[in-house]
Amino acid sequence: MRYLSTRGHADRKRFCEILLEGLAPDGGLYLPEQYPTLNASDLDVLRHVWTSQGYAALAFEILSLYIDDNPADDLKALCQKTYTEAVFGTPEIVPLKALKTQAAAGAQISLEALSNGPTLAFKDMAMQLLGNLFEYELARRNEELNIFGATSGDTGSAAEYAMRGKKGVRVFMTSPHGRMSPFQQAQMFSLLDDNIHNIALEGVFDDCQDIVKAVSNDLAFKRQYKIGTVNSINWARLLAQVVYYFAGYFQATENNSQKVSFTVPSGNFGNVCAGHVARMMGLPIDQLVVATNENDVLDEFFRTGIYRVRGTADTHETSSPSMDISKASNFERFVFDLLNRDAARVKDLFHDQLNQKGRFDLGQDPLFQNAQHKFGFASGKSTHADRLKTIQAVYADNQVMIDTHTADGVKVAVPLAKPGIPMLVLETALPIKFAETLVEALGREPDRPAKFIGIESLPKKVKVMPLSVDVVKDYIAQNCH
Repeated sequence: MRYLSTRGHADRKRFCEILLEGLAPDGGLYLPEQYPTLNASDLDVLRHVWTSQGYAALAFEILSLYIDDNPADDLKALCQKTYTEAVFGTPEIVPLKALKTQAAAGAQISLEALSNGPTLAFKDMAMQLLGNLFEYELARRNEELNIFGATSGDTGSAAEYAMRGKKGVRVFMTSPHGRMSPFQQAQMFSLLDDNIHNIALEGVFDDCQDIVKAVSNDLAFKRQYKIGTVNSINWARLLAQVVYYFAGYFQATENNSQKVSFTVPSGNFGNVCAGHVARMMGLPIDQLVVATNENDVLDEFFRTGIYRVRGTADTHETSSPSMDISKASNFERFVFDLLNRDAARVKDLFHDQLNQKGRFDLGQDPLFQNAQHKFGFASGKSTHADRLKTIQAVYADNQVMIDTHTADGVKVAVPLAKPGIPMLVLETALPIKFAETLVEALGREPDRPAKFIGIESLPKKVKVMPLSVDVVKDYIAQNCH
């Protein structure tokens, strides 16, 4: 299989090339030339693999549809090494938890538990595999890689825990100074490994992401210092996330004639974009529901067709901080498909119009007007007050604590759930990561896994820097040896 850029670059690359590269040379994002399509018989085979062999085997089957430039036995071994009960806490890896809610009669909402990995967030599902893929590919090439990324909280810790101690890999992770929860900061900054570098930038997440893109677009610097990425702009990361949509579907249904919907708390559009890929492959998904917080750029788009980037001053600081994002870097992949893969138009929208106007409007385009029917997307938003009420209701009805981002998902899912079609809300993180809001909602702290007791008081290693591409480049250059 070969991969193309959403902005039309002439190159066609194999998986192992784009694994280490991140953005395409023209600033676009990589997608496969075409999605593999699965018929009813294919889905039956995958269901049997899931029920008889488990998550790691399912991951291999799906990944191997996209990865054909390394030995199949090696890929299978990497999946088996990654998705273990020891790492993710349960044999199912991503078990479902049915919830009692105020959804319509006959509508069932469940959580798909994605946060049982090392950093207690769904990012571990892809990042643990990515760490093993990187180490494998770099050893095969006898090369090194400097991972440069941006995080609003969970991506950073998931990447650092996945890459710490990995041969040939260094991590330079930017984050918005003072805008993550104390637990999230402690998770990242308490890692003292020589190959881990934390950079706290004086701005918001979008500023961090802009600097990552600026460095990635400096091709000479990128090549000299072997810069790669683990953000969801990396296709491998998104591909790994496709697997748990299949695992959720097989757990929620008895046969492949049934449909399932997913609600996904979303800021950067990576997690829900993986659902879009699964649906394009033929997974019987009814609705893909995008749940946002007060930073409702994506909700606005799906309601109106207007994609309007907010500046730093207009990006709200909320109690679901991992979604405090107004530039959804993965969104370009969906718009590429929405516009029938018209790369010239995508380049005009995401390079020209966004840079010049900070917005574009597809509201009158027939392709947008048909999007809900063709792609299944719906959306909604949640506020701090909604978050508190949802956390309280889920706990009162189920004795289950959920984190703030998952609460946004449940709040948006309830009115959209349909009788007879299971609605799965993708869990984002365990509630201990956002303890302050849980205390506000329930009057008590969530349970804390033993290994994280006292984490906030551990020594920390972090550099605070101004918003400067040059300053960040200098720091990377000084620490690459």
